Amino acid sequence: MHVSTSHLRSNIYRLLDQVLETGEPLEIERKGKRLLIIPASPPDKLSKLDHRHDYIVGDPEELVHLDWSGEWKP
Repeated sequence: MHVSTSHLRSNIYRLLDQVLETGEPLEIERKGKRLLIIPASPPDKLSKLDHRHDYIVGDPEELVHLDWSGEWKP
């Protein structure tokens, strides 16, 4: 993302939070030069996943005992 210094000044906390959440660097232009604000460590992608408690419909124990021998082709 590329912003001017005046935009950075008016939205600094929102922009910094966005860098932390997305991991995308923030590019700022000042006097014809570019600066980058990047997170010290990349965001954890697994923490963004939605928890799906109802993903398996039915009894999970039945999955263990499925017979796939009819589908097997050597």
